[in-house]
Amino acid sequence: MGTKVKTHKGTKKRFRLTATGKAMHRQSGTSHLAQGLTKKRRRNLRGTTAVDPCMEKTIQASLNGYSY
Repeated sequence: MGTKVKTHKGTKKRFRLTATGKAMHRQSGTSHLAQGLTKKRRRNLRGTTAVDPCMEKTIQASLNGYSY
């Protein structure tokens, strides 16, 4: 028997998969020092966005099929 493939914990904390398998992530630049940004920029950084398609396969492999 082979070894088990472990979930990458750093990826697990930063990404989640949708039902169709897309990887969603939080936008950067919102944690602190955001008062320097315009209100429009801050507003547009809210919520989550889909990861670029070229990175989806890597993230899905790191999550090992789990979405938390």
